[in-house]
This record gives sequence, structure tokens and C-alpha cells, in this order.
Amino acid sequence: MAHACATTDGAPDHGTRPLARVALIGNPNTGKTTLFNRLCGAKAKTSNFPGTTTAMRLGRSRISDGCTIDVIDLPGLYGLSATGPEGLIAREVLHGTGSQGHPDAVIVLVDATNLARNLVLVGELLARHDAVVVALNMVDMARRRGLTVDTADLSKRLGAPVVATVASKGQGVESVRALLGVMSASTSSIVRPADAPTSTMTIHDLTAWADRIARAVTHVSGGEAMSIDARTERLDRLLTHPIAGTLVFLAVMGGLFWSLFALAALPMALIETTFTALGGLVTRFLPDGPVRALVTDGIIGGIAGTAVFLPQICLLFFLISLLEDTGYLARAAFVNDRFFQKFGLPGQAFVPLLTSHACALPGIMSARLIPDRRDRLATILIAPFMSCSARLPVYVLLTSLLFADRPALAGLAFAGCYLLGAAAAFFSALLFGRTVLRGRARPMVLELPTYKAPSLRNAALAAKDQGLSFLKTVGTVIMAICIVMWWLSAYPRADVAPEAQALRAQAATLPQDQAQALTARADAVQAAAQQSNSFAGRMGRIVEPVFRPLGYDWQLTVGILTSFVAREVFVSTMSVLAAGGDREGIVTHIRTMTRADGTLVFTRATAASALVFFVLAMQCLATLTVTRRETGSVKYAALQLGYMSSLAYVAAFLVFQGLRLAGIS
Repeated sequence: MAHACATTDGAPDHGTRPLARVALIGNPNTGKTTLFNRLCGAKAKTSNFPGTTTAMRLGRSRISDGCTIDVIDLPGLYGLSATGPEGLIAREVLHGTGSQGHPDAVIVLVDATNLARNLVLVGELLARHDAVVVALNMVDMARRRGLTVDTADLSKRLGAPVVATVASKGQGVESVRALLGVMSASTSSIVRPADAPTSTMTIHDLTAWADRIARAVTHVSGGEAMSIDARTERLDRLLTHPIAGTLVFLAVMGGLFWSLFALAALPMALIETTFTALGGLVTRFLPDGPVRALVTDGIIGGIAGTAVFLPQICLLFFLISLLEDTGYLARAAFVNDRFFQKFGLPGQAFVPLLTSHACALPGIMSARLIPDRRDRLATILIAPFMSCSARLPVYVLLTSLLFADRPALAGLAFAGCYLLGAAAAFFSALLFGRTVLRGRARPMVLELPTYKAPSLRNAALAAKDQGLSFLKTVGTVIMAICIVMWWLSAYPRADVAPEAQALRAQAATLPQDQAQALTARADAVQAAAQQSNSFAGRMGRIVEPVFRPLGYDWQLTVGILTSFVAREVFVSTMSVLAAGGDREGIVTHIRTMTRADGTLVFTRATAASALVFFVLAMQCLATLTVTRRETGSVKYAALQLGYMSSLAYVAAFLVFQGLRLAGIS
């Protein structure tokens, strides 16, 4: 890409090289992402740094007529010596050893309300790079707190240009663009002072230097600053209190959890309606046959089953971005950290685990909030233990079978499923911390950010980025998996079942309104025959001996196997095998299913065993796909599948055999 930027007098300077690439860096919660969005807007894209699961954003910004630069948004960090993935990534990019190349300049975001702390990172950058621009952000908040920073004096003392900004409102952004347009990648625009930081200074020296600079350029007007600080302290005492803070956290997260269901209900219904209409169009214009079945049942039906969660994912990241902007998310993590640490998890894991109760896909994706890779992996591995919305139909069915006509006990069993899943998640995290992910959770050292109004623009862009990332996965790997599973259940084609043929013959002699019920019954019988004769059905008969100790016959085994595509498939599979036809009587038909010897498929012991199995088993190929992508390795997806399935098998075995020994069949 060609870059043509003007020098300060507007004429091309052939003796220097214009900027082509700029790195954006700063402490967490300084407004870095907000400035990036202002500079690049919709021209930004999100991807993972090679070898990590830490996201970076790449964008292109037009800084003057005919001049554009590439902007790399680095993770927030307090110092270049940070040992986490954010520190490794920053050093790689700034040293030019990564795939992005060496940046020609560095923009460092500085919080005007906490100047001394932020100047430590500035000092590290000044010691290593010539072209450094300081964006003094949130100057409006500093003024409200009675703080005024002399930007001209600060620029002179740093030996680097300083621009005052309010990135959330777009103030000062054009000044940053203009400055980048006249800077050269070959020379520094300002001569460094004699006491400028050097690469030999310790962090202790840098801290002393930063304190001295901050005191010299900051003027405090008093009164209002003390009032704002007092309000901040009162809020912090409430939000970080072990009891009050926990109650506030439960209320906020309850609202977030409710929103994922209530506010996303309409768009989810619209997506379902759209895919249904699309399937109807295909049915109308394509002739009956394998191609139409593949498109409607395999591709459209498979994608619809996953794409329906898109509104929840977008809404989740929109709300998380708002909470993070306000400064509350850091306080919530602080409140949960003590409890989570006991199980080898960081406080930041609460958002992914809570979100996984709606769907494990956004829950795993939101684990990107966790800075340490080991902690992030532990959270991702246990997130599917949380009872997601896809399990709800299965829980309803099995608790209804287990406690027929006893709704109170069914309700207790339903609630117990959630408790069992959460307990399994935390104790699994404890186990992983002593085996495959040895070590303790990284101590959560954070500086509580200032309270501020959230940016709706940032939240919308975050929702867009994560939504597009999710759709990319849906349109590739997940679609391929759905096609394969459709083929396994659709072939080989079964002959017409005698019972189905008899029902259709009987329906032909009846009026249309009476024949519809028999025709539906015949379709269900034929579907059951197809399922039994298909490769999936044959696999069920082959695998049945493995699940027989759990009390499952071949029919229930088929339901278990097909549910590994998606848990909710279990209900439709069992309804087909039960040949129920009318959905209103589905529970009755499944309850009365019989084995080859005439005994019931779902005894109380079998239903209890199946319920425990579905609470603990990893039965969602979409989740495994996202796990592989987020961890960057298939081994963690394989570990998740193997561990959860083994735990589910052992627990279900103990439940079934234990109930039989107790005389409950």
C-alpha cells in the first residue's frame, strides 16, 4: 500500500519516510479502544495474535487527503515488562518481530485523572522509541475533579508531542490525525530533554520520574475534586463490600442474564421465522429428493439451530462493553475473586460462567476478558458444565418422566440440575489446577478505573465484531458438521414400513380432516423406521452395549449419540423413535416407549441416569468448535469432550446401579 503524507509545510519531503504503521498502547481503561474506533471506525477488523487467544484489532485511518496509516490496537497493560500474554504481544509488535512489522510510531493513551501511574509506561516507550505521541485522554473528567494538566509543559518535559483528547466525544481526535500526518518515521519531531528516561532505568526510577513530572504539570483547584473522590470512595465501599457488593453483583448479573433471554427473544424468533421461510422457499422450488432434503434439513436446519443464538451473543458483548466502560466490571471481578481463587479460577471468570447458562458459545467467547492464558483455558474447559438453554427441553422431558404427576419433586430435580452442573464446574477447575493446568489462578492485581458514562458506539462495535466472528464459524465448520450428521441420519433409505403403509391406506378411505391424524401417524412411523435403519441407528445398535450399564437400550443410545450434535436434538430424536406424531402427546408417547422385550425404556432409574448424563456430558459440536478456535488447539476440545463425557458416564452409571440396588427400577 502506498502512503503519501505531507510534511509540516505541506510539501513532500523526500528526505524522510512518512508514517505507514502506528501502534496504539496504554494502561487498561484509558479509552484506548475508544480512540481506535474514532480513528478507524468501521474499517477495523478483529483477529487473534498468532499463537495466542488474545484479540487484536487492526484498522486503517485516513489522516489527510491521500494519506492513510495502519493502526494496531495492542492489549491494555501497565508496563512492557508484564509477563502475561499482553506483555509478550506488546513487546513482539514494538520490536517488530511479529507478522505486523515494526511500527513507525507509537500512540500512548494516558489517563489525565491518574497521570503519574500512566507516565510509567510512557517512560518505557520514550526510552525505546523515537516517534512517540502522547494522547492525554479524559481531560474533561480531570477538569471535573479539579485537575488541570499543562499539555505544553508536559510535552516539553517528555520530549514528545502531547494532544489533549476526550475520545468518547471525539474531541482532539482530529488533532491526533493531523499530528500523525506531519510526523516522520525517520526523525523525532521534538528533542528529548536531558533527564529523559533511558533503557537502563529500573521501574523504581521510572516511578520516581513519573511522579516528578506529574506533580510539575498538574494543577489542583481543590473543592470539587475532593467531592468527586468522596463519592467514588463511597461507591467503591458499597460495590466491593463482601456482602453488599455480592448482592449488587447478583442484581446486575441477574439483569444481564434476564436480558439475554427477554430482549433477545424477538430477534431470535425473527431468525427462526426467516430460516423457516427460507426452508419453505427451497421446498417450493426444488423437487422432492436428496438435494432438497440436504438443503432444508442439513444446511438450513443445521445453521438455523446455531445462528439463532446470534442475538444473545451480540447483546451479551454489547452489555459487557457497557459494564466495562462504566468501571463496574472491575469491581465485580474484585468481589468474586476471593471465592473463585479457592477453585483455581480468577475473578474475571464470573462473566463467562454466568453467560454459559444462556449458551456456552458466548460464554467461552467472553473468556477473552481473562488476561492470563492458564486461567482462560481453565474457564473455557469448565464453561459447558453450566446448564445452558439448550438443555432446558431435555430437563423438562426427563424430569416429567422421572416424577410424573409430582410437579414439586420435578421442580426440585430441575433446580438440582443447575446446582450439579455448577458444582462439577468448580471442582473440575480445582482438578485441572492440579493436573493438566498446573498452578494457581493468577492473582488479580488491578487498578480500579474511574466511573464514567459508557460509550454506546464502542458497545455497538464490540457486538458487531463478535457477531461477525460467530457467523464466520457458523458458516464454515458448523455447517460442515451439520451436513455430515444429516447424511448419517438420512441414509441408507429405509423401505416403506408395513405399519406406515397400512395407516396411509386407511387414511385414504377417510375424509380429509380425519385422515390428517392418520397420515401424521404414518409419517412418524416411517421416520422411526428411517432412524432405526440409518447409519446413525445402526451405530446406536452397535454402541448399545457400551451404554447398557447405564440402563439404555438402542433407542435411548441413538438419542444420546445424536444429541452430541446438539443437546436439544435428543427430544426430537426420541419423539421420532416413539412415533408420537402429535406433539401434544409427545411426553406420553415417550413415557410408554418399550424395549424389544416389552419393558419400558424410561424406568425411574433410567430417567434419573439420563438426566445426570445430560447435565454433565459434552454434547454440542458447536461448542467444541468454538473451544478449538478460542484455545488455538484441537487438544483442548478433545480434552473437554473426553473428560466431560467420561465424568457423565461414571456419574450416570453410579446413579442407575445405585437406584437398582436400592430397589428403585
